[in-house]
Amino acid sequence: MKNYHFSTALSDLSTIQQGNHIRFPSPAKLNLFLYINNKRPDGYHELQTLFQFLDYGDWLNISLRDDDQIQLTPDIPNLNKQDNLIYRAATALQQYTDCQCGANIHLDKILPLGGGVGGGSSNAATTLVALNYLWKTGLTEQQLIEIGVKLGADVPIFIDGRAAVAEGIGEKITHCQPQQKWYLVLKPELAISTAKIFADVNLTRNTPKKPISQLLTDEYRNDCEKIVRNHYPIIDELLSWLLQYAPARLTGTGACVFAEFDSEQDAQAIYQLKPTNFSGFVAKGCNTSPLAILLNQLKRQN
Repeated sequence: MKNYHFSTALSDLSTIQQGNHIRFPSPAKLNLFLYINNKRPDGYHELQTLFQFLDYGDWLNISLRDDDQIQLTPDIPNLNKQDNLIYRAATALQQYTDCQCGANIHLDKILPLGGGVGGGSSNAATTLVALNYLWKTGLTEQQLIEIGVKLGADVPIFIDGRAAVAEGIGEKITHCQPQQKWYLVLKPELAISTAKIFADVNLTRNTPKKPISQLLTDEYRNDCEKIVRNHYPIIDELLSWLLQYAPARLTGTGACVFAEFDSEQDAQAIYQLKPTNFSGFVAKGCNTSPLAILLNQLKRQN
């Protein structure tokens, strides 16, 4: 049986390196809180949000090629190869470094699409970090972030690999150590329009900025949650159900919601009770990305 909890796999590198293939983790993230402080004249919103990684996500299986081609499997319905963030990340690294290497990349897709847990951004970050290591292009983390930010606003946090509070329009990062809780993450079968949520006139846009020490100790909230619950009754239904058992919130603008627990056993017990029309998983929060942990292991080994 495949195990998508990275800590188990990373404890034995023989499960990671098989022949000329290496399996790289592409973890999920949660926004443990999200506050919108104001709307700027240019239309961007200033915010404060806390990112934490999960010990759970997709895998990218990568092997080197003898040419400079980037081959992706499997095909993703309704997505051209040139628009795939994995392909865009790989070709961006080639162009930035003038590298003539290629790769076969297979995505073992586990994370829900459109769930707000960072799947596409995480895939792009893992591609950049992994190929920088395999191709020996030697870029610093900051140089990888320069490439990644052009692919998506959340890509840099996955490259950085440490839990952090993001402020401004997401560009100001402060590393921190929130509690590493267990989470039950659930997703209804719907997609949420982020633009629709941020266009709603009733969205809170004036939450006062707080110092990080206060942010981490105050009760966590998500300013988008009320608007999402108003527009999508199924989210309201799901959160109402979860709140019977534990503190629960929306991550980002959704569609995933999560409840926090002190133990895996407690989270699994509620997972067994979940309504059948929702998909989901249980995973532990981690303040260091599993991708960063693997990269350090590989470097020490070599």
